[in-house]
Amino acid sequence: MKKLFLLISFLFLFFSCIEEDEVFTPKPKAFMRIDFPEKKYVKYDSTCPFSFDIPKYAAITFDQNANHEPCWFNVSYLPFHAQLHVSYKSLNNNLRNMVEDSRELAIKHQIKASGLDQIEIKRDSAKVYGLIYDISGNTASSMQFFLTDSSNHFLRASLYFNVAPNIDSLQIVVDYLKKDIHQMIKSFEWKK
Repeated sequence: MKKLFLLISFLFLFFSCIEEDEVFTPKPKAFMRIDFPEKKYVKYDSTCPFSFDIPKYAAITFDQNANHEPCWFNVSYLPFHAQLHVSYKSLNNNLRNMVEDSRELAIKHQIKASGLDQIEIKRDSAKVYGLIYDISGNTASSMQFFLTDSSNHFLRASLYFNVAPNIDSLQIVVDYLKKDIHQMIKSFEWKK
């Protein structure tokens, strides 16, 4: 009995002294610090029938797609790997169709969205009317809008990032770029 007790005690001590491997806990993924440039705007004016303000850190790049039209371009927000895809069309008694197409393209993001707000744009003095689709959640596009004069012109734009849509890390950049887009809309003018 003593021998059995000693054997059990010895085995207990032996196994209790064996050091188990440390449990490895990986560090959570971190996000890089973002330095936002100062907000300074310049007027973008081209052969297209409109002008608007863009931030100094943005660049205009023209669409290279084979089906592109003359006033299709991107406002590239270089430091943030984001682009505002802009397309313009002349109206030919098809305003209703253009508005509906714009709405459908925004609604497609509702599958992944946690919310979709619509903000009306109405600037009678400049004949600029439209709608902003503010899309929240892990969607490919977090903001889309269209502008029109209701008779001759129609412009549509959508904001996309060249990274996976993770709103936890992108929200601060989205909020920063939304201010630039609101400045674009506020300064938007149709040419006579």
